[in-house]
Amino acid sequence: MRNDQFGYETSLTSPEAVQAWDKMVLAFLAHAATTPDQLGKVLSEEPGFAMAHAVKGLFCKMLGRSEMEETARAAHEAAISCAKDGAPLPREMGYVRALGAWIDGRPTETVREMEAILTRWPEDAMAMKIGHATRFILGDNKGMRASIEALLPAYDAKNPARGYLFGCHAFALEETGDYGRAETAGRLGLSLAADDAWGLHAVAHVFDMTCNSRAGLTWLDGREAAWTHCNNFRYHVWWHKALMHLDQGETDAVFHLYDTEVRRDHTDDFRDISNGASMLMRLELEGIDVGDRWEEMADICERRTEDACLVFADLHYLLALIGGKRETAVKRLMARLHGDARHANASDMMARMANPGLSAATGLEAFGEGDYKTAFLNLGRARHSMQLAGGSHAQRDVFERLTIDAALRAGFMAEAEAILKERSARRAGKLDRYAATRLDLIEAARGGWTGAERLPAE
Repeated sequence: MRNDQFGYETSLTSPEAVQAWDKMVLAFLAHAATTPDQLGKVLSEEPGFAMAHAVKGLFCKMLGRSEMEETARAAHEAAISCAKDGAPLPREMGYVRALGAWIDGRPTETVREMEAILTRWPEDAMAMKIGHATRFILGDNKGMRASIEALLPAYDAKNPARGYLFGCHAFALEETGDYGRAETAGRLGLSLAADDAWGLHAVAHVFDMTCNSRAGLTWLDGREAAWTHCNNFRYHVWWHKALMHLDQGETDAVFHLYDTEVRRDHTDDFRDISNGASMLMRLELEGIDVGDRWEEMADICERRTEDACLVFADLHYLLALIGGKRETAVKRLMARLHGDARHANASDMMARMANPGLSAATGLEAFGEGDYKTAFLNLGRARHSMQLAGGSHAQRDVFERLTIDAALRAGFMAEAEAILKERSARRAGKLDRYAATRLDLIEAARGGWTGAERLPAE
């Protein structure tokens, strides 16, 4: 038995395995590309370590890919087998149960298992981050904040994960609208952990939500070292920068970042697809020609219509298929969503497929077909539940923009204005370029302009 870097006992026996485990935990906290390599070293040194198998399975589940289900199940079986053959500690078995719960379709129970671990071992930063990430997937922003704030007293200046905890706190504060404290926490976290890409990106979120894109660009400029070490999360930080340039009206900069960073590698991870699809849709809503950029994502998404892992992923696959005009694939994905919605009680994610997923998807499909009234009615029906789809306010804003533009094109000016005001209230009472443009259109309509044909995208 050897202790980890937080002073907690593990069932690891070799110093090399403990060292690799400690490095893996810090890499995971930093979203580092080296995380799977470090986990592989742990399993190579001590293949009987049940907790490592469980963590491998949890990582697979967080990828939101149907083809990783078999790997996750194999990891769970390996963890159970190791537990029977060895002497796993109670904390380690909590991870095994957490993985089993997610495999059974209950990531909400995975969160509860992480919370149970943290109640007894609050400095288990792996449990902290897995719980945080799972709540993010489930759209539980209030739970994210409560969980992190309960841990703050336990992480003193000697704790190697303290900076990353502040980064998670910053993001949770931002997602619950406490923008001033979020910026402070994010800056503090980055000062303690220079590779805390999550904390850096939390501050970028603050600038997005307070309609201060110029300050956001200043914040990101020169801090690339905080995210260039990352796995595909680095694409997401570049996406934030492109989003800020879009708000500044700097279209050339948007396309440059899109082509050289955001979609440089044409990856098929759902988070990377969401970056690309939501950016292209935002551009098209402003009437900007995106060329043939939809094609590579639509090709990928045609192969992912049956995934049924995460509603957030499915909605972005649908955006790419609509943008790429893949009508057959759109119908196939919609048929699957209708089927999932009929089994809402089967799992946590099926419940989200039913609400808000089906209404949101129906609205997106209608928008792509030019049926803006149907698009608005369905997107409007989904919008108050969209938090449950997961992701951040900034990510889900593409659906809010589509709802507003559908309302305008269908002639629902008062409804569009009301949503714009709600959106502004969430953004510190301020207006970004998108909102200001739409409010100008509504004001023009009051002065006698009646056609939707002059919306930016048309």
